[in-house]
Amino acid sequence: MDTSSSAVTPKWGTLRTREARLAWLLITPTAVIVFGLIIFPAIFSVWVSFHDVGLHNLNDVFHAPYIGFENYIKVFKDYAFKFQGMQSWGAAVTSVVYAFTSTILTMIIGLMAAILLNHPFRGRGLTRAVFLFPYVAPVVSIAFVWRWILDPRPSGVLNDLLMRLNMIDLPKAYLATRGLALVLVIIFQAWRYFPFAMLMILARLQAIDRTLYEAAEVDGANTTQKFWNITIPEIRYVLGAIFLLRLMWTFNKFDDVFLMTGGGFGTKVLPVLTYEFSFRLFDFGRGAATAMILLLILVIFMVFYVRTVMRNVEE
Repeated sequence: MDTSSSAVTPKWGTLRTREARLAWLLITPTAVIVFGLIIFPAIFSVWVSFHDVGLHNLNDVFHAPYIGFENYIKVFKDYAFKFQGMQSWGAAVTSVVYAFTSTILTMIIGLMAAILLNHPFRGRGLTRAVFLFPYVAPVVSIAFVWRWILDPRPSGVLNDLLMRLNMIDLPKAYLATRGLALVLVIIFQAWRYFPFAMLMILARLQAIDRTLYEAAEVDGANTTQKFWNITIPEIRYVLGAIFLLRLMWTFNKFDDVFLMTGGGFGTKVLPVLTYEFSFRLFDFGRGAATAMILLLILVIFMVFYVRTVMRNVEE
């Protein structure tokens, strides 16, 4: 009997084997959670988009009939989805306008706030805390505060203020006016999420070497020239990352629009349309198809953005 091998090799294998076994043991709970909450629902949504799934067969969904691209055809033909002219943009065009406009506005406000907070002044800590309030406050509470301010009744804050100043004679329904409602939702989105952009930009601004600005002052550069030739080049990577992240998150945003307008009066975006197909019409196949179209638009933009815009920024 050869006892040398048993003496060299531990009971449970080599050290590398035991470390590998421990690693798999540690990551298994996380892997199960990720699979159950992210991977499986994503794959299942793709599957549902090609099947006829509704309340009539929800109890036996895995035997739903396969209908190919019929759900996608229904979405593209739906009045709420497609472009009908300037009077009705449809959910697809509205989503693109809403996402791009609110993202750009978020970055502009965040950049202005970051530049302000980058300079020392009395009360800077309090100002930073106030700026963070829209981002950390519950979306339900602040959405209803905005709806109270924009209430169409005379008791609404904005209507009451404008009527007291004799700027309007009758109260106006701001969130029930097509065009204006979308503008207000975009402003709400930018106001709510500019602190995210502010924090990321501020962190990069505070890391810029101050000698660059001192050298520019010696060369006679003014504030505008220092901003365009030093500040913007130094924070361009951060701006690119913020734009990509905020655009993806805004494009998928459901709660902000739904709480403000319910998706009515020209503010119906693709996430709201997905909700209506799935939980108002109970056509889960068409709702899943709408979600897949939304995902496809995002993937196309991300590939284009990373391969063109971000590559140019790096160069």
